[in-house]
Amino acid sequence: MELFAVDGLPEVRPGDDVGELIAERVDLREDDVVCVSHSIVSKAEGRQADLSEFDPGDRAMWIADRIGDLAGEARDPRFAQAVLDESAELLTEEPLMLAVTHFGHISVNAGIDRSNVPDADLLLLPEDPSASAERIHGTLGAPVIVTDTSGRPFRQGQRGVAIGLAGMPAARDWRGESDRDGRDLGVTVEAVADELAAAANLLTGEGDDGLPVVVVRGFEFGDHEPSEGLFRAENADYVRDALREWDYDKDRLRQVNGHSDGDGDDDDGGGGADDGDRGDGKTASPDADAEEVEL
Repeated sequence: MELFAVDGLPEVRPGDDVGELIAERVDLREDDVVCVSHSIVSKAEGRQADLSEFDPGDRAMWIADRIGDLAGEARDPRFAQAVLDESAELLTEEPLMLAVTHFGHISVNAGIDRSNVPDADLLLLPEDPSASAERIHGTLGAPVIVTDTSGRPFRQGQRGVAIGLAGMPAARDWRGESDRDGRDLGVTVEAVADELAAAANLLTGEGDDGLPVVVVRGFEFGDHEPSEGLFRAENADYVRDALREWDYDKDRLRQVNGHSDGDGDDDDGGGGADDGDRGDGKTASPDADAEEVEL
C-alpha cells in the first residue's frame, strides 16, 4: 500500500466541483481510496461564514463570559453562537465547547476552523459529509473519505479522522474470526476509515502545505464482514453519557495533575498551548484547559 498527495489543486471556491478538480489531476486505479480534507469540501459547498452573521443569545453570552473568565481574556460570544448553531448538543460548555454536530461527529467547537479561510472568518464542517463524499464518489468512481483532524479522549494531540465516506465500509468486523492461536475474536471492529484518514493526514499536514487530497493506493479491505457505523451509537456511548454529568472543577484537575499549590496561575490543566493547539479553534482533547480554547 502507498499514499501520495494530489498536486496542483487550486484554492477552492463556492460552487466548485471537487470531484472534477481531483479527476483532472490524477489517474485513479481500481484499488484507490481518495481521502479529501473537509476544508475544500466545505469551501465548495459555501460553508464559509463571518462572525457578523451570528447574533449571540443568552447562552452564547454566558459561555463566552465563562470561558473568558477562565482564560483571563475576553472571548467573542458570536463564535460561541456559531458553535451552538452547528451543534445538536454541547457535552461540555467549559472550559471548552465539546459539541455533537448535527451529523453525529463529536469535536471541540463543532469542528469550526479559523485558519486557511481566506475569504471569511470561519469555515464550518459540511452539513452532511457522507452526502458530500457520495457526490465526489459519483464523479471519481473510487471510494471517498472526507477527513478532519481532531483530538480524541485519553490521547494527546490531533489525528486525522473520517467524518464522512462513500463507496466503502467504515470498519471491518473481525468478530467470529480467529487469532493465530485459534481463539475466537469477540469484540474487534477495526475502524479502517479512521486509519486511512490518519495516514492521509501525514501528507496533508496541518499548516500551509496546500495538499488537501491524498490517494491511498493498494488498500485491501480483505475477506471480513463490513461495518457501516462511523460514529458510536448514542445509547452505547458511555463517555458521552458520563460527560453529560460532568462538572468542570479546575482546582480538582490541578490536584489530579500533581499541582496542588492552589495559586491557580501557572498550571495548564494537563495540556499547554503546544499540546495539539492548531490555532484554528480546536484543541487536543476534552481535558484541555481554558487557555487552549480559541473562542
